[in-house]
Amino acid sequence: MNNPTRYLITSALPYANGLKHIGHLAGAYLPADIYVRYLKAQKRDVLFVCGSDEHGTAIPIQAMKEGTTPQAIIDKYHPIIEQNFKDLGIAFDIYHRTSAPIHHTTAQEFFTVLNNHGDLEIKESEQYYDEEAKTFLADRFIKGTCPNCSYDNAFGDQCEKCGKSLSPEELINPVSTLSGQPPVKKATKHWYLPLNKHEDFLREWVLKNHKDDWRANVVGSVKSWVDAGLQPRAVTRDLDWGIKVPQSIDHRPQTTESDKNSGSAVDNGLSSIDQNKVLYVWFDAPIGYISATKQWALDNDKDWKPYWYNDDTKLVHFIGKDNIVFHAIIFPVMLKLHGNILPDNVPSNEFMNLEGDKMSTSRGWSIEMEDYINDWIKKDNGGESMADVLRYYLTAIAPETKDSEFTWKGFQDANNSELVSILGNYVNRTFVLMHKLCGGKVPPFHNDLIDDTDKQLIIDIANAKAKIENLLEGYKFRDAQFEVIDLARKGNQYLQKKEPWKASLNSSKERTDNCLHLCLQLCANLAILINPFLPFTAKKMLYMMKVVDKMLDWENAGSVKLLSVGYSLREPQLLFRKIEDEEINIQIEKLKASLNPSKGGTLETSTSKVVSKNEVASKNPPLEGREAIQFDDFAKIDLRIGTIIAAEKVEKADKLLKLEVDLGFEKRTIISGIALHYTPAEIIGKQVTVVCNLAPRKMRGIESNGMILMAEDKAGKLYFVNPDNTIDAGSTVS
Repeated sequence: MNNPTRYLITSALPYANGLKHIGHLAGAYLPADIYVRYLKAQKRDVLFVCGSDEHGTAIPIQAMKEGTTPQAIIDKYHPIIEQNFKDLGIAFDIYHRTSAPIHHTTAQEFFTVLNNHGDLEIKESEQYYDEEAKTFLADRFIKGTCPNCSYDNAFGDQCEKCGKSLSPEELINPVSTLSGQPPVKKATKHWYLPLNKHEDFLREWVLKNHKDDWRANVVGSVKSWVDAGLQPRAVTRDLDWGIKVPQSIDHRPQTTESDKNSGSAVDNGLSSIDQNKVLYVWFDAPIGYISATKQWALDNDKDWKPYWYNDDTKLVHFIGKDNIVFHAIIFPVMLKLHGNILPDNVPSNEFMNLEGDKMSTSRGWSIEMEDYINDWIKKDNGGESMADVLRYYLTAIAPETKDSEFTWKGFQDANNSELVSILGNYVNRTFVLMHKLCGGKVPPFHNDLIDDTDKQLIIDIANAKAKIENLLEGYKFRDAQFEVIDLARKGNQYLQKKEPWKASLNSSKERTDNCLHLCLQLCANLAILINPFLPFTAKKMLYMMKVVDKMLDWENAGSVKLLSVGYSLREPQLLFRKIEDEEINIQIEKLKASLNPSKGGTLETSTSKVVSKNEVASKNPPLEGREAIQFDDFAKIDLRIGTIIAAEKVEKADKLLKLEVDLGFEKRTIISGIALHYTPAEIIGKQVTVVCNLAPRKMRGIESNGMILMAEDKAGKLYFVNPDNTIDAGSTVS
């Protein structure tokens, strides 16, 4: 959508049945928060809503486990989850509850409109019933043996051990979790949303109109569901816990000729239906976005309707992979029937695994947000900066296009090698040198002494803003964050090249001024650009620079006139601290100890302790003369597909070619030693695999920014490592 008037951003409502882990955070909440912070820095009209999903079977099941009531469960976990989000910098405009009266009313009104317009059907079907407990059983109230892995405690909707989605009918020897007795089948009537009638709409709206701008996993999932044929989906359930079906509605069934011809069990003679039913949680939960908007509007004396009815509103749903069907198929159908706007995008992440295995709270294989906050923020001497460390690592390994993996060693490396050694190091060096060489004040800039290195840094700052902005607009948060750190990396390289500490010794005070002036302006830019990702760090940098929050407005980024000459700045504070091996070993042992074998947990996939390089060498001999590396080391390499768009020989270098490579998001100069094997003319247009995050290196006076991967045969001939088919430049290689 071009130039929307307002933005409505949602994150999937988490169940208030227990603590939420960092996989949840990485999937739907952190990406949304990054996007919202960026939009607000752009001064756009943005509303960011979320809240607890407090209905569905997960709530009463947890109540049974804890020996209490469903209401007590949601009252316990709602405030904990809300505070966890705040502690990790997730800044919702409202974090609402689906147990609130305004939500019950909104959901019931929504149901009534669809029913009275003839958009729902009443059907009869057989469902499992517990004769002893005298109640119909939701899928989660049925357990049995998994037909896929033979795990004997699989639920009626999913096996917690192998992860396979199930139906109660697939379970072997199913029993009720309420009585422990085998359930029986019993007829019951429910309202259904006939999704099969909306396949043409979904094909046009998603598979045609959004096939290029939505993520492939979303479009692919919608295509798979639609191609397989959508089926009517029940919108009510036989439960005590939930939003009651409204009493005063039209109960006459809506039956079409196609229903009659298909032989489906539509209730053609029903004049009324048992009112002891509640709205199915998948139906009421997304309506929670609307009720949260209403509550926010009431609290702030605003009009909520433009956010849900005006076409100039850009609605974006941030979700995890398991919510695609609800947010890209079912809820859009509901919104269309109700007369609301449709989502402009549904950025969905894949799954984030943990130390080689799927995260699972029930198996004890997870890192709860609450535990991280207690271990690393409340008890740690790094304080709020450790919230940013988690945000940084989760974004760096974000499962935007494929499943990713959290490891404690990777977490440590991201902090020590990137946040401490690159970003933190650059800011600290700049402030230390400024206080030492410039009296703690922003030095003047002498335009008559500007050189090519200074000019390049100014260009890099401006270019970084444009790159990051484009990536954020395209929901590529992982790449956007990389560009911020890469800009800090360029700042370190600039300092090393200019060596202001030596210039001062040689009485070149003006050149020292120029260097540190630009370094400080870069610090100000880094605060603006890092703010969507690391908000606590950005605030700390503002404090050091003695400037107000307005500095973080996005329009300020790219400028080298943010800090006034002569302005006094505070002493440097370390932005991040080094994380020691022992701290990581404690977390790994804690993770192992929490594993629950009775829920399908196994230690076979657990990570081992962090060991020294000498220990690694003694236990794992080098392969063919090379030291073995860990997966985390390999995962640091950013491999992309690039297209060679220009090539020429390097003067006085028989083996070198100067290549210009299009990486999709930018063009780079790369020097490659392939001149004895290929002529410039024969490689123009060839796609190659590029190591993108290799530190720049000067060769024959030319800075090379990357490396082309080549394979060498026994005769010494070099071959390009390229894809079988032409694909988009910038595509990742994994």
